Amino acid sequence: MAEQSPLVAAITGVADRTRTSIVTPALALVTALLLSGVVIAFSDVDTLGLWGSDPGSALSETLGNVGGAYRALFVGAFGSGQAISETLFAATPLILAGLAVSLGFQAGLFNIGVEGQMLIGGMTALYLGFTLDLPGPILVPTVLVGSMIGGGLWAGFAGWLRAKSGAHEVITTIMLNFIAAFLVQWLLKTSVFQEPGRSDPISKPIGDGARLGRLFGGDFRVTLGLIVALIAALFVGWLMNRTTIGFQFRTVGSNADAARYGGMSVTGLTISVMAASGALAGLAGANQIMSLPPHQAQVDFAGGIGFDAIALALVGRSKPGGVVLAGLMFGALTAGGRELQGAERIPVEIVSVIQGLIIVFIAAPALIGSLWRLRASDSDQSERITTGWST
Repeated sequence: MAEQSPLVAAITGVADRTRTSIVTPALALVTALLLSGVVIAFSDVDTLGLWGSDPGSALSETLGNVGGAYRALFVGAFGSGQAISETLFAATPLILAGLAVSLGFQAGLFNIGVEGQMLIGGMTALYLGFTLDLPGPILVPTVLVGSMIGGGLWAGFAGWLRAKSGAHEVITTIMLNFIAAFLVQWLLKTSVFQEPGRSDPISKPIGDGARLGRLFGGDFRVTLGLIVALIAALFVGWLMNRTTIGFQFRTVGSNADAARYGGMSVTGLTISVMAASGALAGLAGANQIMSLPPHQAQVDFAGGIGFDAIALALVGRSKPGGVVLAGLMFGALTAGGRELQGAERIPVEIVSVIQGLIIVFIAAPALIGSLWRLRASDSDQSERITTGWST
C-alpha cells in the first residue's frame, strides 16, 4: 500500500481524534438515551397492560411518556435561567471531584478516597470559616487554601503508604473513606463543631464572610465555586501538559521503573500527586460548605460526590476539558431529574440508569463503533486508565 502524504496523515489523525473525543461520546449518549427510553417505557405498568388489548393506544401512550420524560429532563436542566443555574450549581463540586480522580489517573494512581478527602477538606473549611475573623476578600481564599491542605494531607498519607510500603492506594483510600466518615460523625458531636442547642450531629454555620457569593444573585444558586472549579480545570491542564512536574507525574504513571532510571524520585512524586489530587477533593468539600445553604455540615455533606467523580473522570477520559463537560452533563441530569420526577411522575432513579448507561457505552468505544458502523482506526485501541491495578 502506498504511503500516505504528511498532509493526508495529518488530516486523518485530526479526524480520528475528533471521532474519539466528540463523535464516539456523542453516539454513546444517544445510545444511552435510546435504551433509557426503553426502560422508561417498561416502567409504566399501566401502559404495558394496553399492549394486549389496544396496541395503537399503547404505542401512542408509550411514545408520549418517553417524549414527555426527555422534555422534562431538558426543561429541568436548560429550560430557564433558573434551570441553567441549578445545572451549574450541581456541576461545580462534580467538576472539582472529577479533576481529583482524573489527576490520579494520569499519574497511574486510582484515588477512590475522594469522598473522604472531601469530608476532611470540608471540615477544615468549616472550622476556619467560623473561627477566623478576617475580611471576606482574605477569609475566602484562606478557607479555600485550608481545605486544600486538609484534603491534600489526607490523600498524601495514602500516597506515602503506597510509596514507602507498597500498600495499594485502592485499599488504603477506601479505608480512609470510612475513617474520615466516622471522624466527621464524632467531630460534629463535639462542642467545637456542634451547633449550640442541638443534640444531633449538626455543625455551627460558617460566617457570612466565608461564604462563596452567588454569581447572579436572586434565586440563582450558582456561586463563585463554579469559577473556582473552572480555574482548577485550567490549572490541572497547564500542570499536566506544560510543566516539568506534570511530565514527571505522567512518566511515573506510564512506567515507574523508567522514571526511576531517569533519575526521578518515584516516592516523592507518588506522594505529591496523591496530595495534589486530595487538594482538589478538599476544594470540592469546601464548596459543599461555602456554597450550599445553610452553610453548615451534616454527617453526609459530601453526598456521594466522591464516588460519582470516578465515573466522571472515566467519561471525561481523564482530561480536564472532558471532566468539565462530563460534570456539566451530570449536573444537567441531576437538575433535570427533579423536573422529571415532578412533571412526569417517573422515578428519579431513571436518571441513575441514564448515567450508568452513558458510562457503560463511553467506556466501550469498540461497542459503539460496532453498533453505529464506525470505521476502525488505530485510535480505537483501548486506553489504559491507570496502572494502579497492576503495579
